[in-house]
Amino acid sequence: MNSPIGIFDSGVGGTSIWKEISGLLPDEDTVYLADGSNAPYGEKSPEEILRLSIKNTELLLEKGCKLIVVACNTATTTAIDHLRAHYKIPFIGIEPAIKPAALKTKTKKVGVLATKGTLASSLFHSTSKLHASGIQILEQEGTGLVDLIESGEVNAKATYELLQKYLSPMLDDGIDCLVLGCTHYPYLIPQIQKIIPPTITIIDSGEAVARQTKAILEQYQLCNTTGNKPAFHQFFTNRDVTVLNGFVGDQAQTFFMDF
Repeated sequence: MNSPIGIFDSGVGGTSIWKEISGLLPDEDTVYLADGSNAPYGEKSPEEILRLSIKNTELLLEKGCKLIVVACNTATTTAIDHLRAHYKIPFIGIEPAIKPAALKTKTKKVGVLATKGTLASSLFHSTSKLHASGIQILEQEGTGLVDLIESGEVNAKATYELLQKYLSPMLDDGIDCLVLGCTHYPYLIPQIQKIIPPTITIIDSGEAVARQTKAILEQYQLCNTTGNKPAFHQFFTNRDVTVLNGFVGDQAQTFFMDF
């Protein structure tokens, strides 16, 4: 089925998921919505997050998407049940990778860096309870990090200092796994690696989401079988196209759109 995969996030962070998906599924076209003018979602009310998620879904459906990846932890935890109940196409969600961290930790202490909205969600707590029995989960809100990334300040001193402030208490408590609970945060890994020792494993959801997307496409017989190469990727943002280009390079067509 030669229709695109739809992906949305509160800005550029979900491009980390897009890279995993397009790498695993090189024949699949994609349409990406970067809702940067409303970032970060993690600081908004559940009602506002749901409204924005519905808006993004409707736009992607207008563009003919056959499957939608909610490439935002906060939108997944808040809105994905509603989206699945009200739309006929499959949805793939994102949630912090608690299970693989719980399986890997030796110290039984796992750090989770995430947005306020994700950490406060019932899905996060139910996932932690299900998969992390006997594991100490050390939660840290990443307030301000999404704003810095959306402004193109990934490598800025201010970003490093904020990470140092957030990570130091977890390091003092003896974590050996760090879960990145926001799709923006993988872009901070080079900065994070300057702060934490190499013995600490950094875990994010990108690869698992790509595998799940592939599995769902196959399950519903939605895979592109036309041999359309190279795949066609369109990116739409309601913020700064220049910043978005910095994350996706020349692999896609990027456009400003007021949505």
